[in-house]
Amino acid sequence: MTTLSRDLDSIEQAKATLVDLAIRFGPKLLVAGLIMIAGVVVARWTARATARALHRLELEPPVRVLLTRLARIVVISMFTIVALQNLGVELLPLIAGLGVAGAGIALAMQGVLSNVVAGLTIIFTKPYRVGEYIAIVGVEGQVEGISMFSTTLTHADQSRVVIPNRKIVGEILHNYGRIRQVDLLVGVGYESDLPKVLAAIQDVVRSNTRVLAEPSPAIGVVALADSAVQVAVRPWVAAGDYGAIGGELNVALLERMRLEGVSIPYPQREVRLIGN
Repeated sequence: MTTLSRDLDSIEQAKATLVDLAIRFGPKLLVAGLIMIAGVVVARWTARATARALHRLELEPPVRVLLTRLARIVVISMFTIVALQNLGVELLPLIAGLGVAGAGIALAMQGVLSNVVAGLTIIFTKPYRVGEYIAIVGVEGQVEGISMFSTTLTHADQSRVVIPNRKIVGEILHNYGRIRQVDLLVGVGYESDLPKVLAAIQDVVRSNTRVLAEPSPAIGVVALADSAVQVAVRPWVAAGDYGAIGGELNVALLERMRLEGVSIPYPQREVRLIGN
C-alpha cells in the first residue's frame, strides 16, 4: 500500500504541476499561436500584393520571386518576435545565440553562400535573361531559369545543363540573345549567272518560315575559291530554331540550284607531267 500511495501522490503532483503550468502559460501559448497564425495569413497576403505590384513594374521573374519571398520572411519574422515577447522570452540572448550559430553555419556552407551571392549578382546586373541563348564555361544553351543557386540551360539535344552561379560570375560570357545568325556556304560554278544565283538564294531563304524578316538575311559572294564561287548565306532565326534551319536551307538550296540549272562543282585539281 505504501508504494501505491507514493505512486498516487506522484501522479497527483504531476497533475497539479500540469494544471499550474496550463494556468500560467496556457493563455500566453494560445495568444502566441494566434499571433503566428495571423502572421502566416498576413505574410501570404503581403506576398501576393508584392507579386502584383512587382508584376506591374515588369521586373525579371527571379527578381520578383526573390523580393516576394523577402517580403514574406520579413512579415513572419516580425510576428515571431511579437509572439516570443508575449511568451516572455528574452530576445537579446536569443539573438546573440543565433549570431554565433549563424557564423558556424556560414563557415560550413561557404559554397552555398557563394552561389547565393553570385545569384544576386546575376539577378541584379542582368548579364542574361530567361529565354536568351548563352555560351559559358564550355557549355551553351537557352536560359530556362535563374535561381538563387544555379542557372538552368536547355541544350540543343533537349537535355538540361545546370550551372552553379559561382561558376558563372567572373567568367567570359557569350550572350547570343533571343536570335542567332546561321552561317552557310554555297559553292557555284564560275560560269554561273551570279545575279540570278543570288536572287534564287534570296527567294529560298525568305520563303523559309523560320527565317526572320528583320534583321534581313546577309547574302553575298565572300570568296573566289579554287573550283567554285563561294556565296555566304547568313539569315537570322530564333534561338530555338538554330539547330533545324541549317539542314532545311541546305536541302532547299540544293533543289533550287538543280531546278535553275546552276552547277555546284566538285573540288578539282589539274596535274601536269613535264618531261619524260
